Amino acid sequence: MKVREATHDDADGIRRVAEASLEATYAGQLGEDIVAAAADEWYGTDRLADRLDADDVVYLVVVDDDSVVAFSESELDVRQPDGGQSSASAAGVAAIQWLHVHPDHRDRGLGGRLLEHTETELLERSANRVEGRVLAANRAGNEFYQASGYARTGKRTLDIAGETYTEHLYVNLPADEAAELTEEHEVDGGTVFVAYDERERGSEAPFYAAYNTTDREERYGFYCANCGSLDTAMDAMGRVECSECGNKRKATRWDSAYL
Repeated sequence: MKVREATHDDADGIRRVAEASLEATYAGQLGEDIVAAAADEWYGTDRLADRLDADDVVYLVVVDDDSVVAFSESELDVRQPDGGQSSASAAGVAAIQWLHVHPDHRDRGLGGRLLEHTETELLERSANRVEGRVLAANRAGNEFYQASGYARTGKRTLDIAGETYTEHLYVNLPADEAAELTEEHEVDGGTVFVAYDERERGSEAPFYAAYNTTDREERYGFYCANCGSLDTAMDAMGRVECSECGNKRKATRWDSAYL
């Protein structure tokens, strides 16, 4: 077994592993049609080629006898503090979007080995914390992150093909690093609490969830890390835009726009 960075020659193997893993993990919960459509969208030839070329996307593969049997797909959001940004909002963050092991090769420790290599690669590329996201219905996936030292820090609601699902958010911080994951911000009429472990990718910089209370029970909106504004708007389709700088939320893997 060898873990290495993926190349374009691995595209067919990545697609094969993704289709088999998604089918085995999610078809029973989401339905075969939704899973098949998602696999076609995410791992189509053109999109996969673009992702393999992207500077902010990291693909690692596990190869056995020249065949891809597992892979991880992560996104980097590394920037330096400037202007009014806090150190937390400007910090380098890496989000593991997918970690797939082919069903025929599970229960052999490949997932844990791949996760360790993925974390090392992301931290070497200037990330100072690594995040993971798993649907609540994926019990094995949640247990995997928890057993790997990740703390569950929150949850969010997703709309997948007209149905509502819960996704759990996880974060793993290096042992020698400390990060303040909640920060107070003053607004007209009071204080809001920005959760830096609940991040959404933006066109210019991330958006972070903001709450009216420290227990995160009452949602306020979003904080734009590009300009430091809390003046953001979200429409019925979940599209978020900063009213100050025009930063726009990018579609995530389970967004209805993908399906």
